[in-house]
Amino acid sequence: MVTITEQEVLDQPVEELLKNHPPASTPPVDFLGAQYDAGLAWLHFPEGWGGLSLSIDLQEGLDARLAAAGAPPSGRVTNPIGAGQIAMTLLTYGSEDQKRRYLRAIFTGEQYWCQLFSEPGSGSDLASLSTRAVRDGEEWVVNGQKVWTSGAHQAQYAILLARTDPDVEKHAGLTQFVVDMRAPGVEVRPLRQMSGGAEFNEVFLTDVHIPDSERLGDVGAGWSVSNTTLMAERYNMPRTPERGSGPIGIAVGIWQDRKDKSSAHARALRAELLRHWVNAEVLRLLQARAAALRAAGSAGAEGSLGKLAVSVASRDLSAFTLDLLGMQGSLLDGYDNVSSEFGRRSLEGPYAAQRGFVGSPGMAIAGGTDNIQRNIIGERVLGLPREPAPDRGIPWSETLRN
Repeated sequence: MVTITEQEVLDQPVEELLKNHPPASTPPVDFLGAQYDAGLAWLHFPEGWGGLSLSIDLQEGLDARLAAAGAPPSGRVTNPIGAGQIAMTLLTYGSEDQKRRYLRAIFTGEQYWCQLFSEPGSGSDLASLSTRAVRDGEEWVVNGQKVWTSGAHQAQYAILLARTDPDVEKHAGLTQFVVDMRAPGVEVRPLRQMSGGAEFNEVFLTDVHIPDSERLGDVGAGWSVSNTTLMAERYNMPRTPERGSGPIGIAVGIWQDRKDKSSAHARALRAELLRHWVNAEVLRLLQARAAALRAAGSAGAEGSLGKLAVSVASRDLSAFTLDLLGMQGSLLDGYDNVSSEFGRRSLEGPYAAQRGFVGSPGMAIAGGTDNIQRNIIGERVLGLPREPAPDRGIPWSETLRN
């Protein structure tokens, strides 16, 4: 009996894709659409929805093979939020019609998506949010405000978490929807950051009408739906580059350019640089382990471990890199003409270290704050007692709020 490996199953559709749709002569959207139809968009997704039900471990090799052949970047590169946690949420909870209308267009880059979760008074305690969705026949009318929404100024669609029942406990009265960001009543206001960019936004929703057919999951089940989104988001946070590249590569390059490498101060800096190198390598291996667990079907607290490690290590390394630069670390080439396109933070150019530093505090907030990740790890990994929750079991309408 001949056993066919997953790689051999993958080889034929890849060869047919490149043969029938040569990247050099095929329009990018057409190529990516054909890639989706061949099941080569998200290999671990089911057949018919951009995948082949294969191991996610094969995805990196497939991406490298297609890139070497000249394939264009997909939505997984140009819209990581949409093609990451939102695509997984749509796959898990979307209707057949929603999956058909959205998944392919997300992958081809024809649709850009964002995530309307956090609010001014509900950041770490997301379940306390106050944006209301009131049913009106076959529609829902939404009013509220969201904040720190990455890429909202570019997005055509979003997933929205709103309160549909204020008279039950806060986690039980939430429902998730798909919302058209171009619908009447949706207003996006970019938030300028100290890096000069404006990747994050506040979004105002005023009498926005959403068809019930755009609901994800059951009414009142929004917290469960959103847990799928949030787990995928923590796995989808920026990945550590290959060994010796990325931020640690910038730090090593700055060290190599130093004239003084032998003074007592320089030797101390070198020792600290080696500590950061070890941390970067440990982080890379941690994320490799998390990816392996996810490939095996685990989507638990590993995402929080990796997200917290990225956040802490990135801020620590960014601050140290400025120490390597000395007085030059206080220089920046201005705040004009800084890209506000989400996911395109540059690690290139003479001021890459400085820009990395001023942008690094955002990692402690994006995708769930560091303290929230510590709580998840403490409770789900270490088995520590849950934090006191004085509002547990109390209807949201009776709780104290900002």
